[in-house]
Parts: sequence; C-alpha cells; structure tokens
Amino acid sequence: MKFWQRGFLRPLKRRWFPLLLSLITLAFIAIPVALSQQPVTLRLLMTAPDVPPWRDNLVKAFNEQQNRIRLEVVEGPNSPNLIEDLYTTAFLLGNSPYDLVNMDVTWAAKFASAGWLQDLTDEFSEADLAPFSPQDIEGGKYNGRLYRIPVRSDAGVLYYRKDLIDKAGLQPPQSFPDIIKISKEVQQRGLARWGYLWQGKQYEGTTAMFVEVIRGFNGFWINPDTLEVGLDRPEVIQAVEFLRSTIAEGVSPPGVTTYVEEDTRRIFQAGDAVFLRSWPYVWPLANQPNSPINGKMGIMPMIGAANGSISGSCLGGWGLGVAKTSKHLKEALEAIRFITSEAAQKQFILDAGYVPSRRSLFTDPQVVAKYEHYPQLLQIVDRAVLRPPIAQYAQASDILQRYLSAAITNQMTPEAAMQQAAKETRLLLESARRDRQEKP
Repeated sequence: MKFWQRGFLRPLKRRWFPLLLSLITLAFIAIPVALSQQPVTLRLLMTAPDVPPWRDNLVKAFNEQQNRIRLEVVEGPNSPNLIEDLYTTAFLLGNSPYDLVNMDVTWAAKFASAGWLQDLTDEFSEADLAPFSPQDIEGGKYNGRLYRIPVRSDAGVLYYRKDLIDKAGLQPPQSFPDIIKISKEVQQRGLARWGYLWQGKQYEGTTAMFVEVIRGFNGFWINPDTLEVGLDRPEVIQAVEFLRSTIAEGVSPPGVTTYVEEDTRRIFQAGDAVFLRSWPYVWPLANQPNSPINGKMGIMPMIGAANGSISGSCLGGWGLGVAKTSKHLKEALEAIRFITSEAAQKQFILDAGYVPSRRSLFTDPQVVAKYEHYPQLLQIVDRAVLRPPIAQYAQASDILQRYLSAAITNQMTPEAAMQQAAKETRLLLESARRDRQEKP
C-alpha cells in the first residue's frame, strides 16, 4: 500500500469505523423488529356461497379493527362434503395450510379423534360459553373436550300453510298422525296436491330428517356415551313405517324418496303442499314478494308420534376450531373470540340472514324487526337433537342412509332394513368400543 493511501485510510478508519459498526448493529436489530411488525395471516377454507357474506362482514370487520392479524378466507367448492375432504387431505399431509377450521357440526368428532384440532377446553370458561345454545356447545365436543365454537346455528323446522289449515277449519298439527289427517283433509278439499314433504334421497340430509323422526318415536340411533345402537328397536322401526305410510297413503309424493332440500322447497313454495320439513333458510325465500305463499305459512318445532310426546329438531350449523398444526394459536383464538362476539355476530346476522349462535340475538329487537320468526327458532334450537358425535360418524351415517333408502323404496321391509343397519353399525363401532376399554 502506498504511503499516501495509508495516510488517507488511517483517519478514515478512526472516524468512520465506529459509525459503520453502529449502522451494522442497528440493521441486525431492525430486521427482526421489522419482521415482528408483519401481520400474522390466518387462513380458513369454506364453501364458495359462504365466502361473500364472511368476506364482507366478519373478515372485513376483524381486519379493520386491528393490524396485527390478517384473516384470509380461501374459497372452496360449493359442496360441504368436498370441503370436508379438502380439510381431511390437508391434515393427512401433515402440515395444513389452514389455521382456522370451519366445521359442520358433524365434523368435530372426526377431526378431534384424529388429533387434527387444538383442544379449546381450557381456553373458554363456562362464562364464555354460557351465551350460546347448550346444544351448539355440545355439538363442538368430543369425549367431553371442546374443539369447536359455534358461529351460526341451524335446526330442522316444520313449515305449514296457515291459510290452507284455516280454510279447512283445522289447527296446526301436534303429532305425526295429525300431519296425515290434516293433509288428507286439505287434499280432499282440493286445496293442495300434496300433504307432507321431506327429504328421502340417500344422502346426509335424509339422515338429519330421520334423526328427528326417531326422536319423535322416542327412539335413538347411537348412544355416544356407551356406543349402544338402537336402530333395530321397535321405536325406530315404527319411525320407518311412518315415513313409508306418508307415501303409501298419498300424503307425500312417490318421488320424495329422491328429493333433497331444494326439491321440497320448490314444491312447497309453488303452493303445492301443506307441510314441509326443512331448514330455516326456506323462510326468507318463501316470503319473497313474488312467492305464491308469501305471508301464508307458519313455522314450528318438529313434532312427535303422539300429542305431548318427546320431539326435537336435528341440530345443524357451523363453527370454528383451530388446526393442531397452526403456529398461531394465540392469534387464532383472538379471531374466534371476535367472530363469535355479540357485536360481530349481530351485524353478520342482520346482513347475511344466518341463524345466530348467540341466544340473545334471537330476541334482539333489531334482529326480530328484520326476522320476525327468530324467537320461534330459538325454541327450536334449544330443543335440537344432536347426531351422534362419534369419530366414525360418516361411516355410520352411510350405513343408515343405505338401509333407510332400501326401506322407504320397498326394497326391504322396515324391520329387515333396520336389523341389518344395526348389525353393520355395531360391527363398525366394535373397534371404537375396544379402544375405549383399553384406555386407562
């Protein structure tokens, strides 16, 4: 190095080296600080029809009220079954891209038993859960532990044509025999073509419908605590015979064994039936200004086999859990608390028209002003019947669907169909029962 270079660099080092060292140190400090200021992104998958109301209400409100967490909705297919398959595939791959899990009430047990969900039992106190329907909370449990917090509820309801029943000089039904009797009376007067519409296609909707009829006859499908199967008991066989009788006596159309919800809604909304078993979504559609039955129908809980008998509507609805693989449990819990808060829920219900998960909103003056039937829905939700929260639910439902379909289409007698369904269900649950007995 030349002498003039040495002479130039010495003062430069003395003057600038401490400053350079400080700048480097600050850079190393600033990098993690900057990274820590980046918002955490939480992702959840849901059906395509649910994305707009979520994105425009809950997601927007959550993201706007703070800047530490970004909630991102991933649009999936229309079918809930396909959403369940996508979640399942993601979990099986071992590192799900979804932090929050948007679940139908029947998925919680399956996902929890597989170890795919965070246990939320110790994250939510009894006071936190008290504002929700007890049945909705039970629907999010597996083996007594909590894995799902309800966001929106749902329950099967019985719609009836008030105007037609009034014209016939009758009262709303109090039992299954009343449905048959009133239907025939209205049909004989030429006021409606059909009496009672229900979902009879071989799919989950028929399982939900049949759970209600079983309950109405004081029977049971599977006891989740003991795994006892009741499908071959007399009460359940009578439930199948009741459904068959509605077809045989011309109260229900022959095609009812192929109907899903929308098939039955269209017939009922066209004014061609007296009764409809369906879900709360029918109410706003059937009461549109251009609907032939606008203002002409009533709504009531599902009924039983006799006046005053035990009855109940099948619980539906959706809720949120946290994926076990999520690295953002704290942030996910914050999002769930916001989404299920009373203020966020109220705006969501008013804008999107879903059934609330919080009981207070069923009777909130603003909500009732827009949805006058919600106080009645609260009574229905409070009496709701759970489909058995067991890990093998999907397989058990498939067995029931197959044999119920065989019975109502006259391929098997009700007794033979339910005996076979019970036999296969017991075989399915035998391994689960052994696992329970082996646990300390």
